[in-house]
Amino acid sequence: MQIVQAVLGVFHHFELAHQLERRGHLRKIYSTWPWARLKREGLPRALVGTFPWVHLPDYLLDLRSFYPPAVSRAMKRINPLVFDQWTRLVIPPCDAFIGISGAGLLTGQKVQRQGGKYICDRGSTHQRFMDRVLREEFARWGLPLPVETPHVTEREEACYAAADRITVPSRVARRSFLEMGVAPEKVEVIPYGVRLDQFRKLADPARDTFEVLFAGQVSLRKGVPYLLEAFARVRHPHKHLTVVGSVQAHMQDLLLRLPTADVTFLGSIPQAKLVERMSRSHCLVLPSVEEGLALVQAQAMACECPVIATVATGAEDLFTDGVEGFIVGDGDVKALTLRMQQLADDGELRGRMAAAARVRVGSVGGWEEYGRRWDALLHALTGVRKLPEETTSVNGI
Repeated sequence: MQIVQAVLGVFHHFELAHQLERRGHLRKIYSTWPWARLKREGLPRALVGTFPWVHLPDYLLDLRSFYPPAVSRAMKRINPLVFDQWTRLVIPPCDAFIGISGAGLLTGQKVQRQGGKYICDRGSTHQRFMDRVLREEFARWGLPLPVETPHVTEREEACYAAADRITVPSRVARRSFLEMGVAPEKVEVIPYGVRLDQFRKLADPARDTFEVLFAGQVSLRKGVPYLLEAFARVRHPHKHLTVVGSVQAHMQDLLLRLPTADVTFLGSIPQAKLVERMSRSHCLVLPSVEEGLALVQAQAMACECPVIATVATGAEDLFTDGVEGFIVGDGDVKALTLRMQQLADDGELRGRMAAAARVRVGSVGGWEEYGRRWDALLHALTGVRKLPEETTSVNGI
């Protein structure tokens, strides 16, 4: 069985490529990054094709203060289009093509005409569902909408319609596709693997404080305003919230209107420091209103840090509500406050959840399990018979 992939940048596709390469299935993976960046991913040069001629200049110009926004938007719009046109020209014969959503339409249709299968890999909820959620959030907080991108939704939905299968990383993402009218049998859930070898408990949280941690982009999508409002209502004499992650432009003015007492914004920090923060925190709170599958939850669990997360984070695919942490409704400030207050007041509960998180994270599938699920899907979809010597499953985190 021969498989070709195409991805804008890297994302999780190179983890999948390693799994396919180990099983002898990877024919080629194409990316918009140059080889100078991709060689660190550890695949043989012959298996990697690059088309960096739009993505790389756009990335470098984004670092400059004089980059006109209109030009930036145009570059980001054409990048997936020209990449798709290029991969359509160079793709070799294959049994299946896996294209990241929005960037594989023409190539996928060519593969289908040649008798292969096209799989659209979507890392988040349905594009139209996501657009609706974010539009509602911007209206709720009185912020102007970013530039409308109907062309993105149109292209995404064209990919969904053309694909033989759509893969998503969580059940909440799958439900969004069903809500938007996509046939249930067309949407496959394959949760991402998690590398946990560098995430482990390094220290104990302080006994006389209540330390809350958030890790991710500071944005409306991540539900940060709900977290700040809920944290302000928590009653504890020595509470503190640490926010790790870059602050998005649309949040700058809004933060001035939100409660930020006892809150520290650290910006982005190295992974080693994040591990230490997780270890010293009494809980991680992730109040997103839209996600695919937020793996920072599993990383916190590996550090024995209980998690409070919304349904939108894909938490139900990682832990059980009330056991390793709490799962609350999206945008529910009252529930976020209640669950934080419970952990602030009950040290025994925190201890039980921390211990349960350590145990549960051992059952979270690694990239080998991710590869096994993909292998099963690809064999079923293409009809190519699995050879006896092919790898079927390997345990690992």
